[in-house]
Amino acid sequence: MGYESLSSEMDWICADAWKLTLGQSMFFVGSVIGTLTLGCLADIVGRLPILIVANLIAMAGNLLTILGTDLTLFCIFRLISGFATDSNFVMMYILVMEYMRPSLRTLGLSICIGMFYCLGSMAAPWIAVLTGSWRGFLLSTSLPLLLVPLFYLVVPESIQWLIATQKYDKAVSCLKRVARFNGKEVEESAFEEFIEECKYSQQNQKASPHLLHLFKTPRLRRHTLILFFKSMVITLCYDAVSRNVQGLGISPFLMFSLSATAILPACLLIIALQDRIGRKAMASVSLLLSGVFISGTGGLLFAASASSKTTKLLVSLSVIGRFGVTVAYNSGAQYATELIPTCVRGQGVAAVHVAGYAFTFFSAYILFTRSIFSPLPEIILGVLSLLGAGLCLLLPETLNRTLPTSLDDGENFGKNDRWYSFSFLEKRTQSATTLATQNAKMPSDSSVYF
Repeated sequence: MGYESLSSEMDWICADAWKLTLGQSMFFVGSVIGTLTLGCLADIVGRLPILIVANLIAMAGNLLTILGTDLTLFCIFRLISGFATDSNFVMMYILVMEYMRPSLRTLGLSICIGMFYCLGSMAAPWIAVLTGSWRGFLLSTSLPLLLVPLFYLVVPESIQWLIATQKYDKAVSCLKRVARFNGKEVEESAFEEFIEECKYSQQNQKASPHLLHLFKTPRLRRHTLILFFKSMVITLCYDAVSRNVQGLGISPFLMFSLSATAILPACLLIIALQDRIGRKAMASVSLLLSGVFISGTGGLLFAASASSKTTKLLVSLSVIGRFGVTVAYNSGAQYATELIPTCVRGQGVAAVHVAGYAFTFFSAYILFTRSIFSPLPEIILGVLSLLGAGLCLLLPETLNRTLPTSLDDGENFGKNDRWYSFSFLEKRTQSATTLATQNAKMPSDSSVYF
C-alpha cells in the first residue's frame, strides 16, 4: 500500500534485521522499568499526575524516535517511549475503577476499553497507510497527546487514593466537584461526617506501605502470587496466539484491523456476564476456555498447514483466538485491580503487568518446541491456562463488595470464601433460603390471601 517502514528506510533487513529486534527489545526494557517506577510514584503523588506524565513521556519518546537515524539513538529513544507504554493505560484503568461504585465497575471499565481501544486499534493501521511512512505515523499519533494535560481541568484525582493518603480536604473538594457536575446538593454536615468516618477507619493504619508489604501476610501474599501467575499465563498466551498467525497471506494492515474487531465483542461479553456470575467465575472460566480454544486453534492451524491452508480459515481462527484471550485478559485485569488494596494499588497493578510482560520472553522458546513435537506449544499453553484457572478458584470474590483500602483490609478480604464459593451460587442460595422462609411462614389455608 505504499507504506515505507523503518526497516525498509534504514535497510535493516536480512543480515541487519537484528537491529530492529534490538530496538524493540529496548522498548520492552523501558516498559518494565517505567511501569514499576511510575506505579510506585502513582501511590506517592497521585494517579492523575502520573497519567499525564506517562502520556507526555510516550509522546516525547515517539517524537524523538523520528530523529533516531542510527541504531544507538533508536534504542535510546525506544527505551524512553517504552518507559510509559503501560502506565498510561494502567493509570486510566485505576482512575476509572476507583470512581465507580461496585455495580458499575465492569460497565465503566469495559466501555472504556471495548469502545475506545477497539476504535483506536482498528484505525491505527489506516492512519499509517494515509501518512505513508513510519515517521508520519509516529507524528500523527503522538501530537494529540499534547491535549492530555487538559485532563487537570476535567478529571478529578482519585478519591480513594486521597483517603488512603489521609488528604481528606482534597477528597471532599473532589466530591463537591462531582456533586456540582451531577447537579446534586449535599449538606456540609455530610462531608464532615464523611471525614470523621475516614479518620476513624484509618487511625490504626500504618504509614507509607509499599509493594513488598503485599508479601508480608499469608493471605495477601497468596493472592498476590496468584495474580502474578495469572497475568503471566494470559499475557504469554496472548503473545503466542499473535505469533502463531504470522504469514496469513493478506495485508498486515487489514489483518490488524480484523483482529482488533474482537475487542469490543469481548468487552460486551464481560459486561453481560461478569456482574452476573462474578469475577472469580469469569476469570476461571475464561482461562479454562481460552486454554482449550488455543489448543484447538493450534491443532486446526497444524491441520490446515498440512492440507489445504486457506487464508479465510486462518484469519477467522486468528480473530476468534483474539476474542477468547481478550476476554481472559480484560476480566483478569479488573480482578487484579479490585483485589490489590488502594494504598499500594498503583505499585501492585504495575508489578502484575510487568510480570506478565516479562513472561512473554519465553513465548518464542515455547513456539520453538514445535520443531521437537508439533502439538507441544499448544500442550504447554493449555496446561498453563488450566493451572491458572485452578489457582483463580483460590481468590476471593470482589463483586458488589467494598474494595480493600489498607493492607489489613486486603489480608481479611473474603476471609470466609471457599474455593467453590461463587457469586451466582450465593445469589441462588439466598433466593432459595428467602423462598423457604416465606413458605414456612405461610398459613396452611392459603385462601386467606385471595
